[in-house]
Amino acid sequence: MTGMHNDGQPSLAEQSNEITHVLGVMSGKGGVGKSIVTGLLASALRNAGHEVGILDADVTGPSIPKMFGVTQRPDVCDIGIFPVKTSSGISVISINLFLERPDDAVIWRGPLISNTVKQFWTDVYWGRLDYLLVDLPPGTADVPLTVMQSLPLDCVVVVTTPQDLAAMVVRKAVDMCTKLKVPVLGLVENMAWLKCPNCGSIIHPFGDSGGQRIAHDMGVPYLLDLPIDPEISARSDGGTIEGYLANPFVDKIDAIINALVAIKQGKKHRGV
Repeated sequence: MTGMHNDGQPSLAEQSNEITHVLGVMSGKGGVGKSIVTGLLASALRNAGHEVGILDADVTGPSIPKMFGVTQRPDVCDIGIFPVKTSSGISVISINLFLERPDDAVIWRGPLISNTVKQFWTDVYWGRLDYLLVDLPPGTADVPLTVMQSLPLDCVVVVTTPQDLAAMVVRKAVDMCTKLKVPVLGLVENMAWLKCPNCGSIIHPFGDSGGQRIAHDMGVPYLLDLPIDPEISARSDGGTIEGYLANPFVDKIDAIINALVAIKQGKKHRGV
């Protein structure tokens, strides 16, 4: 992967791409379900008829290929690298698609990881996309900083879980967005509740869901909460996340798109 020509001009792939919206999915905390949120949101967007791509920026812990059941290596030509297509037509690029075995560890230092993420933008021929989702690793260090400074990121979705500990760390991600002037589209609270398989009662295993309060305290919009659903886990393990019919993002997708468009129009109005 080369990224830029010797004369500093964008690569052929980057010149050829037409990507309308770039949306990050992040959280300061690991294990809160960023990739699940990315997968469900991408599936809902695709279900609504949009052209969608996922850039898996979690280089040392990639899970997007497994979740969507894609294993083939990307094709390469003079233009660049072609992303792999999922069963519904979502374009995916991830470091795991380049490894000999999916369990191989990526033991790289920060600069090499950040450069790889940049090349997933510059050297991949995404073509025409309505939405490119960037699945970010935990924390506020090299890769999130690289994405926010090097990619034309419109905004981010922040993911948390109900525990105060998770919310405390997620606040760091929101603070990073504020300092780097990246708008937050909204907060998703994952693993907020579950339905008892016997009586159908709603249970909050980590205490009462506080997603709306957390979002209010952080000064960001509240998008939705996600349940603890064994089907989500089974479909993620089985590579069929696109077939999750209870996807809560489906009912919210119009509101999410409208909010994203409003953010982009606001940035244009301000000359950003």
